[in-house]
Amino acid sequence: MEQVITSIADALLVTSHTGKIKKVNRAAQELFGFREEELINQPISLIIDNNQVLIEAIYQHSYLKRNLQNLEVVCRTKTREKLLIAFSCSVIVKKTEELEDIVYIGRDITAWQRREQRTSAQYAITRILSESQTIKQVIPQILQSICQNLGWDLGELWTPNQYIGTSVQGHSLNAVLRCVEIWSSRVVSVREFKAITWQTTYIPSVGLPGRVWIRRLPLWIKDIAEDEDKRRSQPAAEAGLHAAFGFPILDDSEILGVMVFFSRDVQPKDKDLLQMVGSIGSQIAQFIKRKQAEDALVESEERYRDLFENANDLIQCVNASGNFLYVNRAWRESLGYGEAEIANMSLFDIIHPEFKQHYLQRFYRVISGEKLGEVEAAFVTKDGQTIFLEGNINCKFVEGHPVAIRGIFRNVTQRLAAEAALRHQQEETERLLLNILPAAISKELKEQPANIAEDFADVTVLFTDIVGFPEIAASMSAIQLVNLLNGIFSTFHRLTKRYGLERIKNISDAYMVVGGWPTRRSDHGQAIALMALDMQTAIALFNTENNQNFSIRIGIHSGSVVAGVIDLNKFTYDLWGDTVNIASCMESQGIAGKIQVTEETYKCLCDEFLFEKRGDIEVKGKGKMTTYLLIGGKSEKGSRE
Repeated sequence: MEQVITSIADALLVTSHTGKIKKVNRAAQELFGFREEELINQPISLIIDNNQVLIEAIYQHSYLKRNLQNLEVVCRTKTREKLLIAFSCSVIVKKTEELEDIVYIGRDITAWQRREQRTSAQYAITRILSESQTIKQVIPQILQSICQNLGWDLGELWTPNQYIGTSVQGHSLNAVLRCVEIWSSRVVSVREFKAITWQTTYIPSVGLPGRVWIRRLPLWIKDIAEDEDKRRSQPAAEAGLHAAFGFPILDDSEILGVMVFFSRDVQPKDKDLLQMVGSIGSQIAQFIKRKQAEDALVESEERYRDLFENANDLIQCVNASGNFLYVNRAWRESLGYGEAEIANMSLFDIIHPEFKQHYLQRFYRVISGEKLGEVEAAFVTKDGQTIFLEGNINCKFVEGHPVAIRGIFRNVTQRLAAEAALRHQQEETERLLLNILPAAISKELKEQPANIAEDFADVTVLFTDIVGFPEIAASMSAIQLVNLLNGIFSTFHRLTKRYGLERIKNISDAYMVVGGWPTRRSDHGQAIALMALDMQTAIALFNTENNQNFSIRIGIHSGSVVAGVIDLNKFTYDLWGDTVNIASCMESQGIAGKIQVTEETYKCLCDEFLFEKRGDIEVKGKGKMTTYLLIGGKSEKGSRE
C-alpha cells in the first residue's frame, strides 16, 4: 500500500477529521515545496488558503454518502506562490459513522487556469478597443479588464505627457514618466501607495516604468519588495503588493506609454503572459494612433467648416465604416436630416437601392487607394424623394490606413429633368418634321426638280480620320470601339454646331464637314480653321480622360462643289466635285497630328492664321500640289479664344 501511495503522480494527503496532516506522498511534497517532516502534524491550512470551506464541503458530501470530486481550491507553496488545485476527497468513516480520516488527491490546474484567463483577457481587450470612442475612455477599461481577467490587483498607466497620446521618437533619454491613471480592486487597501505614486516621477532606466520604457520590452518582478526601487517598493510591500509586471505601449519604434500591474501574491515569471501583454501593448498603440489621426482630421476639417457651410455643393465626410463625420448646410437642407439624426446614420442608409451596389463598389475602390474620376450617385431624402448627384470622392490615409472619405457633389436632379424634357421635345419635333418634310420635298421636286442639286462656287471642306484605326479596332471589342467613337464624334458634332458648319457624313472613323453651304457665309474658311484647331485640342483631352493615345489627320481645301439630296426617303445630302476629292487627299496624305491645307485655302487664311510650308506632294489626278500645315491663330481675331 505504501508503494502505491508513493507512486501516484497526483498529490496525496491524508488528514484527520480536524484537518491535521497525517500522511503525504512525494508528489505532494514536490508540488508544495515542503519536506515530509514539515507537513506531518501540521494543519492543512498551511497549504490551503481557506480550508474551512473545504471541510464544510467534505462534511456535506459525507452525510450524502458520496465522494467529493474536482473541488477547485487555492493553495500556497512553501514560498507562498499561489496554485489552483483540483481536489478529489474521500472520507474514511468509523463504525459509529463518525469522520475518521480524509484522503485528498490533488491535481495542479494552475497552467490551465492561466490559459483561460489569458484568452478571456485578450478577447476583452479586443472588444474594448473596437467599441471605445476616445483614448481617455479606453485606458481605464483596459486597466480594469487586465486586472480582473488575469487576477491582478492594481494597474497603472505611465506616460511623459499630460495624458497618453503624443508619441516620443527613439529612446528619448530626457523623458520624465508620470502616472496618469490607476485602477485597483476593492480587496486591497492601497490609499497611501496611490498617494506616493501620484507624486512619483521616473526617468528612463529607473524604476519598473523607466526600465520598461528604455528596454521597449515587457518586464517581470517576482516580488516588488526585493526590487531596488526604494521609492515605491517599500510602500507597495506595506500595501500587501508583491509580484509586478510592466509592458510598453509601442508601435514599431514609437513608444507612447507604459502599463504596470501589481498582485498581492508572489508569482514566478510567466513568459506566456509577457508575450500576450506585449501584443496587447501593440494593439493599444495602434488604437491610439488611429484615434489621433481621426482627431487631427476633425480638427483640420474644422478650419474649413465655415467655407464648406456656405458652399452650394453637397459636402460630406465619412469614416471607413461609412459613418458620418461631417456634412455641410447644403447637404442637410437638400436631404432634410437633422444633425442628431445624421450622428446615428451611415452613408449606406441614404443611397438609393438601385445605386447602392454601384456606389459601394466605388467606395471600396477609393478606400483601397484607387483614384476615381467623376462619380454619380442617387440619395434618398428624409421625405422619400430621390436626388441625383455628380461629383468626386477621395480618401485621406494616415500611415496606410483610410481615416476619412470626402465627397463633394452637385445636385443635378433639375438638370437631368430638363435634359429629359428637352430630349422629349426634340423627339416630338423630329416626328413632326418627318411628317412635314416629305410633303415639302415632294412639292419642290414637282415644281422645281433641278433645285435638288445646286452649284456652290466658294466653300471650304474638311476631312479627318483616326490614324491607325484598323489596328485600334482589332485590339478591342465592338462595344468598346463604339463607345470610344461616340465620345469622339459627339465632341466633333458640338464643334460643328458651335462654328455654324454642316456635317456631311461620318463613315467608320472618317468625318466630313463643309463651310459656306447651305448658307453662303463669307467666313467659312476661318470657321473651318478654328474647328480644325479645336479638334486637335479635343483629341488631346479625350486621350487624357480615357487613357488613350489616339492621333488624327486633318485635310482642308477651298473651292466649288455641287450639293444635293441623294436619298429622298431620309433626305440625306452630299457634296461632289474636285474640291471634295482634294480635301480628302489632303487628309489621307497628311501627317499624324497635323492639319494640312492646300495653297487655295492658305491664301484665304494666311492673314489671320499661322502656317508652316510643307512643300509639294503628289496628288492623284492633279500632279504636284503645294501644301501648308496650319499651326494656329495669328491674332486675337484668328484665335479660338
